[in-house]
Amino acid sequence: MPSIDDASVAVALGANRPSVAGSPRETLVAVRPLLEDLLRVWSDQELVCRWSSLHDTAPVGGPPDQPRYCNAVMLVEGLRASPSEASALQLLDELQRLEQQFGRDRSREQLWGPRSLDLDLLFWGELRLEHPRLQLPHPRLHLRRFVLAPLLEAMQGSAAP
Repeated sequence: MPSIDDASVAVALGANRPSVAGSPRETLVAVRPLLEDLLRVWSDQELVCRWSSLHDTAPVGGPPDQPRYCNAVMLVEGLRASPSEASALQLLDELQRLEQQFGRDRSREQLWGPRSLDLDLLFWGELRLEHPRLQLPHPRLHLRRFVLAPLLEAMQGSAAP
């Protein structure tokens, strides 16, 4: 089983509103190949991806009456590129563009409120980053069971080439 330090990049996925792809569950299924392609293009290499299953979870924070979430984690191993602030911010931009394709409008949403797609960069190897747009590792990673359970599952799972 890989350790967090061995994993190159981890991305958390979540949704609790319908998107152009359908229900939150359908959204996470539809975004999977697009996310793998995005990371291949961004890294300019073939990747080893490990996926958790889809998890049905209660919302944490935000409005009290929002729908339950569908969550998952993608773990990418073996990146040749060295972690850097510039590359991490470029990846964040790409993740946010993908969110927009599924109907997310960050300018109109409530903090921790419902969303059609949320893609969070959790960590990139040992990179420690304190940037106004991105903190690595994710500052609340250790507090979120809806991220930790899928992350552990992805770490224990078999790799998908």
